Amino acid sequence: MKINQYLLILLMLPFFNCASRKFKDVPYTKGISKTDSLKLNVFEPRQPSAEKLPVIIFVHGGNWNTGDKDTYGLIGRNFAKRDVVTVIPSYTLSPKANFDTMAKQIAEALQWTEAHIADYGGDPNQIYLMGHSAGGHLIALISTNPKYLETTKAIKGVILDDAAGLDMYSHLQQQPPKSENNYKTTWTEDPEQWKAASPIYFLSEAAPPFFIYVGTKTYQSIKIQNAAFLERLNKFQPKVSPIYLKKKHVPMVTQFFWPWSDRYEEILGFIGLK
Repeated sequence: MKINQYLLILLMLPFFNCASRKFKDVPYTKGISKTDSLKLNVFEPRQPSAEKLPVIIFVHGGNWNTGDKDTYGLIGRNFAKRDVVTVIPSYTLSPKANFDTMAKQIAEALQWTEAHIADYGGDPNQIYLMGHSAGGHLIALISTNPKYLETTKAIKGVILDDAAGLDMYSHLQQQPPKSENNYKTTWTEDPEQWKAASPIYFLSEAAPPFFIYVGTKTYQSIKIQNAAFLERLNKFQPKVSPIYLKKKHVPMVTQFFWPWSDRYEEILGFIGLK
């Protein structure tokens, strides 16, 4: 069945290309090296239904040490086909960067989007953040910790897809960071930094609206941290209730590769297009 689905997607790729336009490797800020720049991809519909369309910035996961924006082009095209301009940024991975540098870079991707997305048919007043796994952590962090943005007014909503790292302070107290997976670099060995990295401790009435997916077959640490995050979030946003899906961690994002996924209709409802 899965082989048939992949074959169907391959057959439909020309349609996706006709329905959307991709702008690849647009520089948005300087990288770690003075000679490097971080880049993003933008996807816009070829025949938009309005002059200004809502925008989703999708941030990929990969345990903070792997991943590539170009892997997720189908997500950009699937949203663009539905009249959502989509931005997919790269960011510096561990061990070349820690969580703080990554979060600052994603905040800069948001600022670039505010300043330039109108050139691609997007509405800078309708920007939503979406992230899977480590990407979910980074968007939750910049949406809650005031260190990263002077104001979160530009963020109309936050979509967490099986987000990791929502309470690294509690997690790393039980399982201190090791060199494995570059965790000593990503999180440091300072408990104060673990807390600063944890979005759960920065939730407040100022937080943007959240929309949350959690896999019932995902990693136990993700289940625990999402449950704790939701309990605290509900003090400020009592109507938020996660959508639980019978999936493991990776399928929670690959489901978005399928253009017929029900997730798109749910997200369109969240951003006000349904």
